[in-house]
Amino acid sequence: MTKDPQPKRKPENCAFVIFGVTGDLTHRLVMPSLYNLAAEHLLPEKFCVVGVARRGQSDEELRDSLLKGLRQFATRPVDDDIATRLLECVTFVEADPKDPPSFDRLHQHLDSLECAQGTGGNRLFYLATPPAAFAPTARELGRTGMMKENGAWRRLVIEKPFGTDLASARALNAELLKIMDEHQIYRIDHYLGKETVQNILVLRFANGMFEPIWNRNHIDHVQITVEEKLGVGHRGGFYDATGALRDMVPNHLFQLMSLVAMEPPARFDAHSVRSEKAEVLTAVQKPSKEEALRNSVRAQYLAGRIGDEEIPDYRKTEDVKPDSTTETFVALKLMIDNWRWAGVPFYLRTGKALGHKRTEVAIKFKQAPLSMFSNTDVDRLSQNFLTIGIAPTETIELQFNAKVPGPSITIDGVEMKFRYGDYFRADPSTGYETLIYDCMIGDNILFQRADGIEAGWAAVQPFLDAWKSAGTNGIETYEAGSDGPACADELLRRDGRSWRKYS
Repeated sequence: MTKDPQPKRKPENCAFVIFGVTGDLTHRLVMPSLYNLAAEHLLPEKFCVVGVARRGQSDEELRDSLLKGLRQFATRPVDDDIATRLLECVTFVEADPKDPPSFDRLHQHLDSLECAQGTGGNRLFYLATPPAAFAPTARELGRTGMMKENGAWRRLVIEKPFGTDLASARALNAELLKIMDEHQIYRIDHYLGKETVQNILVLRFANGMFEPIWNRNHIDHVQITVEEKLGVGHRGGFYDATGALRDMVPNHLFQLMSLVAMEPPARFDAHSVRSEKAEVLTAVQKPSKEEALRNSVRAQYLAGRIGDEEIPDYRKTEDVKPDSTTETFVALKLMIDNWRWAGVPFYLRTGKALGHKRTEVAIKFKQAPLSMFSNTDVDRLSQNFLTIGIAPTETIELQFNAKVPGPSITIDGVEMKFRYGDYFRADPSTGYETLIYDCMIGDNILFQRADGIEAGWAAVQPFLDAWKSAGTNGIETYEAGSDGPACADELLRRDGRSWRKYS
């Protein structure tokens, strides 16, 4: 029997301002997350939502649209009373960073609304917009004084991608920090809202059995995999300007890697945890051009079938250039130059239009000596993996060797598996609930800091530069619905290793 978790405190009263309120992100994730928080009684007592978009509509039109999206994308059955209470506090303001007076009107609307609703002046601004709007929106918030903290808190949530390379990430950080302080900026990565991702810290540091062996003396290598079945779909223009590496590695995969590889923080607070994560990314070895090409794989998918869906060639997708060199699959071999991980490779891979949907971290422990079993039928021991499954199911799995019942010494690999859904009572969620709640209470432990963002881009910049120099040379292909390009296997095979088989 599991214990019920300690009840969470309600956040302080606030206004929640969503830029890009008519977009897909708001309907699919932000509003369903707010609904789930409302259902758990974790929204402030006095709370209002202000939707902002460039095209005008009435409050009622916005509420109707959000309710329709909620019924479509909610992770649990929608209770009409809860939905009504949430949506009745929604208002709309038309505003565009290219039209400064529109932000003056937004400022006036918030001042008036806060007086009427009693939200105390606390404001959470959520940028559910394309990345090109991040800096212009922040500039207008600064110009109008809406980010000034005069007895009330003001916070800005920014979605990924945060920049497109090291130079642009540094420029965006510099721009934001002219307008507001670092503690006001919440660079959100929805992966960190997943329970299993957060549990990596607990698994490592709340169990005395793991830390003594969590190092180069006992760990052979680490694999981090994020595979998607979906192709690019209707996002061809965005994806062709971004690619798998920019879209996934400096954020999602590096967040997983830094949690696995970080040193124990002095204490469990935002400053300590984020400092240790940034240190890991700073320690990633910067390869030469030749090393970057040798230790990376980039590929595009060709036509294929995934389930009942026919997937066209990536280059034949709408808004994708017919001679595109943008990768839909990437695999990297990275080394971390510090005492704990010297000589331990980290293999990362991610891609679209693959045969499986899964996200996992697999820690491969060093092989046991075979000499004591030399006179038995055992010629090869099963590999010892500790695997943290994040999607589609949340699991922790330990693979080890055991004797098969019988008179002779026969050894086989067995598994011990822990499933979150079997042990803990938890309603389905989007993964954003924890992050939005943390934004409202001012806990930024699960959000990236400027130095961490820049360290991540610095680690991938050599690969971006090497690929740009190589042009079309080195771009591999793979069939949609397959396991990816064969050369991704070779990345490990030449080191005498292999990817963990999907089970």
